[in-house]
Amino acid sequence: MKRKPLDDLGKLQHAIMEAVWGLGEATTRQVWERLNQDRPLAYTTVLSIMQRLEKGGWLTHHVAGRSYVYQATLSRDQESRRSLKEFIQRVFRGNSRLVFQHLIEDQALDEEDLLALRVLIDQKRKERK
Repeated sequence: MKRKPLDDLGKLQHAIMEAVWGLGEATTRQVWERLNQDRPLAYTTVLSIMQRLEKGGWLTHHVAGRSYVYQATLSRDQESRRSLKEFIQRVFRGNSRLVFQHLIEDQALDEEDLLALRVLIDQKRKERK
């Protein structure tokens, strides 16, 4: 089964993934406690969603004592990169230049943003030499 893109996860699924990424690895109880600070949730709801995320390829687990300890199959950074590549392919037909063109033309970039982009471009040029 192909994994859903990050954008297609529901709000609670996304919140659970953020909790697991933030904790590194976590039991259902740890995730439930973290999420319960913002809104009341049933423990069994968090458990069933974590099980679905595991079936969907987002999480994996190992057993520690009587608990399942979950961890993400990809780091937050790896997932961000994968999602961005899929987005660029889907929306811009793989043309990264169009992404930058839209960002520069459509976004309110201040001098600091433009300077940061310049530094990144210069770094990339140095790496290629």
